[in-house]
Amino acid sequence: MDSANKNQLVRGLSLIAAISIVIGNVIGTGVFLKARVMTCNVGTPKMVLLVYVIAGLLSLAGALTYAELAAMMPRAGGEYVFLREAYGPRWAFLYGWMSFFIGKAGSQAALGVGFAIFLNVLLGGVLSGQYFALNLFGYQFPFGHLQVVALAAIVIVTLINCAAVNVSGGVAAFLTGIKIALVLLVGIGAFLLAQGADWSHFAMSNAGGACEGVSASARAGFAGFGAAMLGALWAYDGWNNVTLVAGEVKDPHRNLPRALIGGMLLVSGLYIFVNFAYFYVLSPTEVANVSAASSVATEVARRFLGPLAISLIAAALLSSTFGTLHTSILTGARVPYAMAQDRLFFRSLSKVSARTHVPIGALIAQAIWACILTLSGSFDALTDYAIFGLWIFYALVTASVFVFRKRMPDAERPYRTWGYPVVPILFLIVAGMLLVNTVLTTPKQALTGVGLIALGLPVYWYWARLNQRRDKN
Repeated sequence: MDSANKNQLVRGLSLIAAISIVIGNVIGTGVFLKARVMTCNVGTPKMVLLVYVIAGLLSLAGALTYAELAAMMPRAGGEYVFLREAYGPRWAFLYGWMSFFIGKAGSQAALGVGFAIFLNVLLGGVLSGQYFALNLFGYQFPFGHLQVVALAAIVIVTLINCAAVNVSGGVAAFLTGIKIALVLLVGIGAFLLAQGADWSHFAMSNAGGACEGVSASARAGFAGFGAAMLGALWAYDGWNNVTLVAGEVKDPHRNLPRALIGGMLLVSGLYIFVNFAYFYVLSPTEVANVSAASSVATEVARRFLGPLAISLIAAALLSSTFGTLHTSILTGARVPYAMAQDRLFFRSLSKVSARTHVPIGALIAQAIWACILTLSGSFDALTDYAIFGLWIFYALVTASVFVFRKRMPDAERPYRTWGYPVVPILFLIVAGMLLVNTVLTTPKQALTGVGLIALGLPVYWYWARLNQRRDKN
């Protein structure tokens, strides 16, 4: 390999690895945990399944649009690149700001803590011990076994991703295979072995279920349907992250559209299959009565595994969380790398290892920030606030397909969005409805999300002015 290529990313992710990144990012804990709340929201199994179908189609609409953009511009940073080319560096930077400092790092902190919690459940609570707690500015910051495990998970996965990208892709494929196998195990076991299963459950509705922790205002009617839709869309979230490693996917013009579309179709099929299994075993009222401390998946597995069900679902949640953490760290580091390449972030983060050809500096910086958020305990609030801001950027990225069609009509497009312009318009309408709903129902969250975006403006101006001075000198 010549010296010019030693410090560049390489296309080492196969189609299987790219599909695994899509599935691995999407399938987290929602498939095991969301059925109870959604049943309380809409009341009947048929409505829960309908919501999953609609949410899957809407997510597929986004994937179909992103597929055109990714095949057209298969570069590291994905959405960052699309926004930069469509709207200029300022909007791209603001997306990168939200993604790196809040969205990705906050999500990785939450996944690290979730991994520690599920491991503690699997080990019978032996990790519950606490070494000490700091009291700073009236806030308690506990530090114990759980925090150590969470930090260790982030560090270990970061080290894995410091290896060559084909190694990371192989790990992603292996972990995603485990996720799929566990979902299938719960579903097939329910259909073949569970006691008390009955197809008549699909004709029933929730009648007096406890619905622990579900607001009365989010049960039945349009409000309930909207709440269930938000839950399903959350369960489908993450399909777009494969575009962040578009610069490392082999034959990107063909494989990126295949990964986005094929991955989403497979996820939708798994979600609908396992939810059919849940309601085949449990009536809607039994689902609604499941404790918030448990899960529908655990109660269903208990019908054919007995006491082993708790360990099985804890293992499923553990492996699923670890797999999502892996793909999040793999994809997330490419955003600060792309920003640094544009001289809008620390230049050291633009460096690529001459041996493994991955942005190790960006990976380490991401891990350090995620660990800080883990110890601060602020990740839940940050990710809640970031969701509103990130959906603004999802909408802008989707709208960019119209910008490029008009501005660059003759550009090479290896894949064109199926159903254009209806499909991207449909996604934009849904994104608009979600944003408006957030403003109306949780205005504080919406305003904070906009505020977090605005905090990036002075940082952008700093980097832009710094680059102007460098260019003059």
